[in-house]
Amino acid sequence: MSIEIESADVVRLIQQYLKESNLTRTLQVLQEETSISLNTVDSQDAFTSDIINGHWDTVLKAIQTLKLPDKKLIDLYEQVVIELIELRELGAARSLLRQTDPMIVMKQSEPERYLHLENLLARSYFDPREAYPEGGSKEKRRAQIAQSLAGEVSVVPPSRLLALLGQALKWQQHQGLLPPGTQIDLFRGKAAMREQEEEKYPTQLSKQIKFGSKSHIESAAFSPDGQYLVSGSVDGFIEVWNFTTGKMRKDLKYQANENFMLMEDAVLCLAFSRDSEMLASGSEGGAIFVWKISSGQMLRKFEKAHSKGVTSIQFSKDNSQLISASFDMTVRVHGLKSGKTLKEFRGHTSYVNCVTFSADAHQIISASSDGTVKVWNAKTTECANTFKSLGGATGGDVHINSVHPLPRNQDQMVVCNRTNTVVIMNMQGQIVRSFTSGKREGGDFITCTLSPRGEWIYCIGEDYILYCFSVITGKLERTLNIHEKDVIGVSHHPHQNLLATFAEDGLLRIWKP
Repeated sequence: MSIEIESADVVRLIQQYLKESNLTRTLQVLQEETSISLNTVDSQDAFTSDIINGHWDTVLKAIQTLKLPDKKLIDLYEQVVIELIELRELGAARSLLRQTDPMIVMKQSEPERYLHLENLLARSYFDPREAYPEGGSKEKRRAQIAQSLAGEVSVVPPSRLLALLGQALKWQQHQGLLPPGTQIDLFRGKAAMREQEEEKYPTQLSKQIKFGSKSHIESAAFSPDGQYLVSGSVDGFIEVWNFTTGKMRKDLKYQANENFMLMEDAVLCLAFSRDSEMLASGSEGGAIFVWKISSGQMLRKFEKAHSKGVTSIQFSKDNSQLISASFDMTVRVHGLKSGKTLKEFRGHTSYVNCVTFSADAHQIISASSDGTVKVWNAKTTECANTFKSLGGATGGDVHINSVHPLPRNQDQMVVCNRTNTVVIMNMQGQIVRSFTSGKREGGDFITCTLSPRGEWIYCIGEDYILYCFSVITGKLERTLNIHEKDVIGVSHHPHQNLLATFAEDGLLRIWKP
């Protein structure tokens, strides 16, 4: 059984996509070049009811993208002109009568009918009997126009193109052509497919990138699509790496020409948007820049995002906002459209070291050197909960390094503090499980990350050792000596078993199982 697909239908699918994406110029050109018009409205009932109720601004906007016969357009515009005259909106009536295509066509093909409108316009009063001869009325004319235009338009469910693509992928998945959990690259077909790997801890060095000790890196991040590894250095450079070869990405034109993304101070944190197209960087001077990773171009600049260094940054799910934490003891939300700081969350009494959205994005979670994790209402900026630090042997406040929502369990998060114990805590502040390095001295954790599915917690201690905790068994499964100097941070690849660590020795190391 073969299915014939009309090329005109393919064009219409693209036209609908353009219309829904507000790409009106492209839509217009496509309609002109192919002589195929979309002629759809969101709802036929709404369209006819707008005509019957005389909502002409909505109607005229809706017909811009429709191809309608001249005769029907002339009837419609004539009615709008008459009603504008009745409302004594003479200026609007005059420009509609003299400057729109349907009225110009009427002037050429039916001069008497056109003159009739000019005469109505010239009168100092409005007489419905003159406007609607032969026992007609405004309501009758509206109903006739609604009926004649309704026959010209059709209603199509929204986003047909995306729906069809989704169905095609579902079918491929059903046929076993796309294993579940694969990243799908629609354009390249199966090129971007990957099997879902079993999560394993690292045991050996895969690649090493050397920075001078004077220009060591302060931050690193993999992109969510797994294509890029980006580093931010103490001298303000932001560089994109090929993590399989350990070399700089020269397929990015700007890097090949040595035009790097650059900040004025040390780059303390980096974060990608969910589509991996934008990169946000936060500096020691309190600035946040947003970059387009493919071109290296700066899209947004928040010069004074904070009064002190920016320690942590994250995009909102829809990429319209950024949240950031800072040494100035605040958490702030910034709007990418407006380029302004929109909200501030105050309450921590020391550095805020980490900030993240909860899974549903209704709450914001922050971790601070004041020994608390705070949960905030993202809308109102009120602090909903404060959880005191966990297990400091000295009893004083324990510096909290970071907090990580568990990917598979939205009610739980991993809290890493400056002790030898890392914990899983629920959103009510209760400790569900804890994992310890077992060291009395020098085993305090300074940084931590999770594997993509949250099966492993990777902590690095003051002793330069990586501790690999299995969430499934609850045990410390492996330790690994990873650097010779103080470790600064760690980042996990989004779907491969690769871990990037970086330290004050100027090395960025990539570890594999």
